[in-house]
Amino acid sequence: MRLKIYGKSWLDDDAIAAWIFLTPALILLAIFILWPIVYLFYLSFTAGNFTVAGVRWVGGRNYLRLILTSDFWQIIGNTIYFTVATVIPSLIIPLGLAVFLSRSLALRGLLRTAYFIPSITSLVAAGLGFRWLFQTDGPVNSLLSHFGVNPIPWLGSTIWAMPVIILLSIWKQLGFNLVVFLAGLQTISLSLYEAAQLDGANEWQQFWHITLPGLRPTLVLATVTTAIFTLRSFEQVYVVTGGGPLNSTNLLVYYIYDQAFAQFDFGYAAAAATVLLAITMLLVYLQLRVWGEE
Repeated sequence: MRLKIYGKSWLDDDAIAAWIFLTPALILLAIFILWPIVYLFYLSFTAGNFTVAGVRWVGGRNYLRLILTSDFWQIIGNTIYFTVATVIPSLIIPLGLAVFLSRSLALRGLLRTAYFIPSITSLVAAGLGFRWLFQTDGPVNSLLSHFGVNPIPWLGSTIWAMPVIILLSIWKQLGFNLVVFLAGLQTISLSLYEAAQLDGANEWQQFWHITLPGLRPTLVLATVTTAIFTLRSFEQVYVVTGGGPLNSTNLLVYYIYDQAFAQFDFGYAAAAATVLLAITMLLVYLQLRVWGEE
C-alpha cells in the first residue's frame, strides 16, 4: 500500500519525485565537486603542508604573494596568449574541415577517421612525438635545411617554444571539434540551402547566413569545451618543455602543480588554483553571454 497524502500518492507530486531521483546524483556532485572546491578555497588561506605540523591559517597572505610575484604575472600572460592562440584556430580549422567533409567526396569516411585520430591519441605520446619532431636535430629542422633555413632551437627558444605547445594543442583538439561540427551540420535542413541556391546565393553567402546561424548552439559547445581543455593544459608543458625556457611556456596549471608537488607549498598553490577556477568561470560566462541564447 502506498503512502497517501491528502488522498494521493506522494510520488504524484512532481517536485518531490524529482528530488528523490536527483538525490543520488546530487550527493555524488557534492562529494566529488562541491566539497573539493570548498576545501580548495579554505586551503588557499592556509600555509604549511600535510605533515605532522599541519597547516595554519594565514588569511589572504597567499593571494598577496600572487599579486606581488612577477613570475605569476608572466604565467598569467603565457596562459592568456596560449588560450587565445589555441582556441581560435581550434574552432576555425575544424569548422572549415567539417563543411568540406560534409559533402559527397571520395574517401570521405577515411578522411574523417584520419582527422579524428588525434583525439584518441594519448597526449603524453603526442607530446613525446612533438618533442622529437622539433628538437634541434629533428625532422622539422632537417626539412627546413632543404630550403636553406638554418636550424631553429624550437624548444630552447623563448620565442618558438610556445608555438610548438600551441600547435600540439590545436592538433589534439582538431578531431573532437570536427565531430562536433559535423554533428551540428546534420541538424541544418537541406531545404534552406536549396532555397538559397534558387535565390542565387553563392557558397560564402550560404555559409554566412545559413551554416553559421544554424551552428550557433554547436559553436557554444565547441567554444566552451575548447576553452576548458586549453586552460587545464598540463601534459603538453610537462612532457615537451617542462615550463622552460625561462618560464616562457609555463602555464597556470603547471605552475600550480610545481608549487604543490615540487615546492610543497599547498596554500599558495591552492590560491593559484582558485584564481584559475575564477578565470575559467568568468571565461565560460562571457562565452555563454556572447554566443548563447536565452
